[in-house]
Amino acid sequence: MNKLKILNDPIYGFITIPNSLIFDLIQHKYFQRLRRISQMGMSYLVYPGAHHTRFHHAIGCVYLMQQAVNVLRFKGVTITKEEETGLYVAILLHDIGHGPFSHAMEHSIVNNVSHEDISLLFMERLNEEFNGSLTLAIDIFKGKYPRIFMCQLISGQLDMDRADYLKRDSFYTGVAEGNINSERLITMLNVVDDNLVIEEKGIYSVEKFIIARRLMYWQVYLHKTSLVAEQLLIRVLQRAKELFDKGEELKASDALLFFLKNKITIDNFNSETLDVFSKLDDYDIISAMKDWQYHKDFVLSNLSEMIINRNLLKIKVKNKAISESSLTKHAESLMTRFSISKEEANYFVFTGSISNQAYQLNTKRINILHKSGKIQDITKASDHLNLKALSKPVTKYYICYPKQKL
Repeated sequence: MNKLKILNDPIYGFITIPNSLIFDLIQHKYFQRLRRISQMGMSYLVYPGAHHTRFHHAIGCVYLMQQAVNVLRFKGVTITKEEETGLYVAILLHDIGHGPFSHAMEHSIVNNVSHEDISLLFMERLNEEFNGSLTLAIDIFKGKYPRIFMCQLISGQLDMDRADYLKRDSFYTGVAEGNINSERLITMLNVVDDNLVIEEKGIYSVEKFIIARRLMYWQVYLHKTSLVAEQLLIRVLQRAKELFDKGEELKASDALLFFLKNKITIDNFNSETLDVFSKLDDYDIISAMKDWQYHKDFVLSNLSEMIINRNLLKIKVKNKAISESSLTKHAESLMTRFSISKEEANYFVFTGSISNQAYQLNTKRINILHKSGKIQDITKASDHLNLKALSKPVTKYYICYPKQKL
């Protein structure tokens, strides 16, 4: 069977699957599940084209990693065949642990279990199935492989993950400000003292990358409508779980019911839980909400209907923290209008904060290699006045409450 297949990607054109192990991992049901997991959660409610999946993104990351390996080898960096495959496997599977709508599940029906934790569990399970051939990839993914630059290619401020998702999300949303030249950035990569660096010629591409990241966060990832939609989804799942705890019966798929009925933490996320999780995707959640919008529970039915019909809460974003009196005023108005408890009203009236830091100055820096051999952090090497300012986190505060009618 020919396993060196070619895929046609709207961003990069033709992508060749590099070897039979990558092909077999792509074919595996755990990876195929990513076709049913939205890359950008609820953002399609703002940007109608944003229906691309984690599957698209993972394949794109492998393509960029292939380019990076070729560039670094051309510049004299030794990468063995085993390390090359390890890099491809690690970047292919880096997001395999994402749940439905990407991040919503982490904050609702599992307790402090991150998608990175679940990705690692999937990789370890696949490593058993593939007779240990993922061991090196797992070390790279965990950041424990001794060759630091390989870990930086998977998880760093200029890794292949970011290089793909900024370009891909910009394409599918139509937000041109996020479009980065990932090919140019990769061409400028080099390794010095086992750390990734960008050659001086690539400095303007790095500046564009950091600014594009800032703009994409404010304009897309932290867009207020996406934000309120995701918060509603989190609350739908929390309410469903609460009703189950009270002995209510709800219609849902077996996989979703398992997570609603059980308290799942990282300590009891065992082999059986992983099997059930692998059957869970966006369709389980959408299907459940289509049914729940007619449920007798005021909170569950209204929250579900809001998402299904895009009749969302009002959201206001401010530069300073929301006052308690403002929150109380909206909550009391709702309690009076619908004769509901404060606990129920809190599902519809709430505050939160969002933070955007385009460049983390203190961790995993982007270093520029000058022709003289000197290495400098991008904020010192660049003459861009705002670059240091972009390393400071900017926090904004929001309040959500119902429009005139629920």
